[in-house]
Amino acid sequence: MTKPPLTVYLAAPRGFCAGVDRAIKIVEMALEKWGAPVFVRHEIVHNKFVVDDLKAKGAVFVEELDDCPNDRPVIFSAHGVPKAVPAEAARREMIYVDATCPLVSKVHIEAARHHENGLQMIMIGHAGHPETIGTMGQLPEGEVLLVETVDDVAIVEVRDPARLAFVTQTTLSVDDTADIVAALQARFPAIVGPHKEDICYATTNRQEAVKAMAPMADAMLVVGAPNSSNSRRLVEVGAKAGCAYAQLVQRAADIDWRALEGIATLGITAGASAPEVLVNEVIDAFRDRYDVTVELVETAKEDVEFKVPRVLRVPA
Repeated sequence: MTKPPLTVYLAAPRGFCAGVDRAIKIVEMALEKWGAPVFVRHEIVHNKFVVDDLKAKGAVFVEELDDCPNDRPVIFSAHGVPKAVPAEAARREMIYVDATCPLVSKVHIEAARHHENGLQMIMIGHAGHPETIGTMGQLPEGEVLLVETVDDVAIVEVRDPARLAFVTQTTLSVDDTADIVAALQARFPAIVGPHKEDICYATTNRQEAVKAMAPMADAMLVVGAPNSSNSRRLVEVGAKAGCAYAQLVQRAADIDWRALEGIATLGITAGASAPEVLVNEVIDAFRDRYDVTVELVETAKEDVEFKVPRVLRVPA
């Protein structure tokens, strides 16, 4: 039986970013250095396939430091942690390694600098996300106020409108964040912004690739986890950019084939914590059903690489 033709537009860049790659390598190096088990506070990155692979190698994932024994190493996830977490690990004389993405650490440093200058912080982010919790936890309670939407800006209560700064979660929608920043600047003209955009290069690049791809595609699939902020934003960006149907899938088994009936073009991308093997798995699933032609939609080239510490040790 002849397979129907399907043009697959494959976004580039897509998938792993430098921070995710570094965090995974840190867990693997810790297992090599100390042997199993190595504990990881929170999912090292938001991807079940990655987490399950590290579990098989001897990593144990927990949500809180209280779930870790004192005599085994613990790694803090790429999303970052509140200051109280490494402080407690040091008090317990634990071996711990911080795998926080350097771009998240940059936001932490910005927040601390503004606090030292007497400014109250406003954070643009998603409530409950580990990165938001980690960033807000860099400063004393009440020093960081969270806004999620433009509407939140209108009602946020600040200590002094003339003494404010803002930071953002690194995995947000570029366009939505721009609207919130504009609202903050309109209400608080003296508010201080970051020296450099907080939203990370990988988030921005993946969203730009989706914007270029979306108008050409009858449907779009984003390979990523439902708890991955940057993956969920890619679905939203695709829909806003003109794609009639955008779906988040963790693996090929999650594809809703009925929703894709009759398509002639399909866009595929992957969130920053999704490995390329899962993208290939999805494309192979379509090859089983369609005569697939793959066209690359490349909007940027990435050569960012974050160094992994050669010797993992207890931070000073």
